[in-house]
Amino acid sequence: MPEHAQSLMSFMNTSESLLVHLRRAEHLKTSVLSCPFIDLSSRQLCDLELLLNRAFYPLEGYLCQEDYESVLANMRLADGMLWPMPVTLDVPRCLAERCEPGTVVGLRDQEGFLLAILHVESVWRPDKRQEALQVFGTDDPAKHPAVRYLYDRVDEWYLGGRVEGLHLPMHYDFPSLWMTPSMAHQQFAQRGWRRVVGFQADTCLHCAHKEMILRASREVGASIFLHPLVGGFQTGKLDPITQVRCYQAFAARFPDNMIALGILPLAARWAGPREALWRALIHKNYGCSHVMLSDCMADPGADGDQALYPRWAGYDLVARHHEEIGIQPVRLKPMVYVENRAQYIPADEVREDMDIREISSQELQRRLEWGLDVPEWFSFPEVVQELRYAFPPRHKQGFTIFLTGFSGAGKSTLAKVLRKKFLEMRDRPVTLLDGDIVRRNLSSELDFSREHREINVRRIGFVASEITKNGGIAICAPIAPFEDSRQYNRELISRYGGYIEVYLSTPLEVCESRDRKGLYAKARKGMITGVTGIDDPYQPPVDPELTVDTSAVSPAEGAQMVLLFLEEQGYIK
Repeated sequence: MPEHAQSLMSFMNTSESLLVHLRRAEHLKTSVLSCPFIDLSSRQLCDLELLLNRAFYPLEGYLCQEDYESVLANMRLADGMLWPMPVTLDVPRCLAERCEPGTVVGLRDQEGFLLAILHVESVWRPDKRQEALQVFGTDDPAKHPAVRYLYDRVDEWYLGGRVEGLHLPMHYDFPSLWMTPSMAHQQFAQRGWRRVVGFQADTCLHCAHKEMILRASREVGASIFLHPLVGGFQTGKLDPITQVRCYQAFAARFPDNMIALGILPLAARWAGPREALWRALIHKNYGCSHVMLSDCMADPGADGDQALYPRWAGYDLVARHHEEIGIQPVRLKPMVYVENRAQYIPADEVREDMDIREISSQELQRRLEWGLDVPEWFSFPEVVQELRYAFPPRHKQGFTIFLTGFSGAGKSTLAKVLRKKFLEMRDRPVTLLDGDIVRRNLSSELDFSREHREINVRRIGFVASEITKNGGIAICAPIAPFEDSRQYNRELISRYGGYIEVYLSTPLEVCESRDRKGLYAKARKGMITGVTGIDDPYQPPVDPELTVDTSAVSPAEGAQMVLLFLEEQGYIK
C-alpha cells in the first residue's frame, strides 16, 4: 500500500474521537446526576485524554477483564489486535461495590468538572503481582518504581467498559502544543510531510540528543516529530513547565521545516519492551511512519547503570511487529563527545586514542544545585538557563527537616530550636509542623489507627511539599511510626527541594521517664491504647540523613548537628 494511502487510513481511524455531539453531551449530563462519580487522578486523566482523542486507538474505553487478561498473557486484545499495555480504571472497593455491568459512572477532573461517561461492562479485582510480573518482568517493588506505584498507589479494583467523552481535559499552558492525533495529521499534511519519525522524550535533551536525532532522521529521510511526555508517573523531578520550555529551546536549534513539537499527556509505565511497542502504536496513531527507539527504551534503571531490560529489547520487539502495526523502528544510537576532535561521534566508533568527555544526569543536577559551570559542548545555553530556574543552587532552594521518633524523644524541642536558628538567618520563610499542632488543625477527625496515622503523616508531607516548592523551610515533628508514609513523603518532597530525615533514636525508657503528656503512664495502666512503643509498633527509619539521641546530647547540640549537615550539603551558608 502506498505511503499516502496508509497515512490516510490511519487518519480516518484516529480522527473519529470518542467525544460525543453537543446534544448527546447535554443529555448525558442530566442523565448521570444520580450515578456514581469518580474524581480522576493525574495519571487517570492522562489515560482518559488519550482514550478520548484516539491516541489509544483501537481502544474505545477501559479494558474489560477478558481484554485485560489477554493483554497480560500475549500483548493482544481478546479479538487478536496487538495492544501491549493494560489501560484500566482503578477504583476503591467502596465504589466497586456500587458498580456492576450496566452501571453508568461519571468521570470528572480534580475540580469536579464532568469529562466523560463510563458504561461499565466489567468489574474485577486483579492479581497485582501477576500484572507486575507480566508487564514489568518483576514483582519486586524495590527493583522497579512502577511496581511500587502499582502496589501502593493503584486501587484494588478495576472497572472496564466503553467511554463517551464530553470534553477533553483543559490545558492552559502552551495551548498550541497539546496536539491530538487528528491535529498532528493535519499539520504534517500542511507541511507536505509524508515520512515522519517520532521521538518521545521523557528527559531533558542536550547536544548529544540533537546529534542522535539528526543522524536517525537522515538515515530514513524523514522529518522529526518531537513528542515529549508530560504527565502522570515520572521517574525524574523536573516540573512540566520547565520540561516543555527546555524542549522549545532544544527544538529551536533545528531548521523550522525539519521539526514539529507537540506535547503528549502520556502517563509512562516504564515497562521496557512492552512500553516501546505501546509508544510505537501511539506514534502511529499520531501519523508517524517511523519511531526512534533507544537501546534502553522505557527502562527506569538505565540512567543509574542498573538496567532492568536487555539492551535494544524494545527495538527488537517493535521490529518483529512493524509490518502489523505499520511503523518502522529506527535505532537511536548513543553519541559521545570527543574532546580532541571537538565533535560528537557514535559511541561504537570510539578509538583508544580519543579523549572522551561525559556528564551524567546526576552530575548535571549536582552542577546545577551547586551553581557550577555546565559546558556548552554538553548542553545549549538556553536549555541550561531553563534548568537553572528549576534547579537553583541549594542555598536558594526550599527544604524540609522531618523529625521522627517516640513521643518524648525531643522532636518538638529540637524543632523549636531549629526554627529559631532559621529565623535568625532571615533568608527563607520558616514553618513548624508539630505533630500535636497538625492533629488539632488538620487532622482533628482522625483517630490513632494505623490507617489514620498514615493519612495524618501524608497530610503533613503534602503541606511540607508546598512550603518546600515555594522556597521555604518546613520543620515537621510527628511521631511518624511507619516507614511507608515516611518514604511517601520523601518521594513527594524531594521533587521540589531538599529532604532531611532526622531520626531521634532516644531509647523508649528515656522517653517514658520524661512522659510530659502522661501518655505512657496511661497506656501502662490500660487507660488508653494505640500508644507507640507500648501497644503500637515503631519502625525505625531505614536510611535517615541524621540520627540524634537526645539522651546523650542537648537540644542545642542536636540543632548544631542538623545545621552542620545542612551547611555541608549546601542548603545554608
